[in-house]
Amino acid sequence: MNPLLATLGTKLTERWLNLLVLPGALFLAVAAGGVTLGHRRWNDLDRLRTVLDGLAARPAMDRTGTVVLLVAGSLLAASAASLVAQFLGGLIEQYWLRFARDPLSHALVEWRRRRWRRRDDALRAAFPAAGPVTAADGDAVTVPPRIHARIHVLSEARDRVALREPTRPNWYGDRMQATADRVEAAYGVDLAALWPRLWLILPEPAVRQIQSARSSFAAAARLAAWAAGYAVLGCWWWPAALIAVGCAAVARFRVRDALGALAELIEAAVDVHALELATRVGLSGPDAEGLLPRRTGDRMSEVFRKAE
Repeated sequence: MNPLLATLGTKLTERWLNLLVLPGALFLAVAAGGVTLGHRRWNDLDRLRTVLDGLAARPAMDRTGTVVLLVAGSLLAASAASLVAQFLGGLIEQYWLRFARDPLSHALVEWRRRRWRRRDDALRAAFPAAGPVTAADGDAVTVPPRIHARIHVLSEARDRVALREPTRPNWYGDRMQATADRVEAAYGVDLAALWPRLWLILPEPAVRQIQSARSSFAAAARLAAWAAGYAVLGCWWWPAALIAVGCAAVARFRVRDALGALAELIEAAVDVHALELATRVGLSGPDAEGLLPRRTGDRMSEVFRKAE
């Protein structure tokens, strides 16, 4: 039992250091240095060294108790800063996935919808430009490579706005909405009602993959929160604004990948395990195979919503 407790303690300590102490300590160090230097003397390392030497030369720093309290206070302050970043990251997640409920959000939806329609019209116009297609083996057809490449480019350009016509203020919310719409279109089941029940029967490998993608999404939101914090520090020390821009750019890149992977894994879990769930709740026979029938999906939605 002792080795197990030691291993758990080591992992918890490592996680505490990586998630709380190190990011918060870095932020506090930048904040202290930036406030000390200011805008005019932003790169005056001699001034920073002088301030640090002055602090170290104080008589109280020779006392062990003072040093211990200082280290403990620094660790607590770093942890508190990281907890604030986690809280803000949760708010940022909700903001990214929000519905349009205010005039600005509705305006964003309309702007994105116009962009999506223009790109969709360009994509549709590219198909007649391909001209007559030639039959290959069986029912397969061939398209000239140049036209095929143009269609691929136009399709990617449209999907960068949204996979389907936008209904939310940004790409992130539309990506998750597209997953729900595709599941409902294919199986007739409400993903919001289905998912909590499906999660209970997923095998461990699938759970780990989905949790990993979810954690990556949360980490990107926390990084965006740190970007906001460094942007505030830019009011006292302008290089912090450059750090904020870098954090925001990395967060934006990571969140698209993480959310795209999460949406794909959720949809894949429905494809693979929805029929198993229908069998377990008695809505499908034990010998059923393949994908979930739409009639069964409609019935699952009724049961899971507790519809009368």
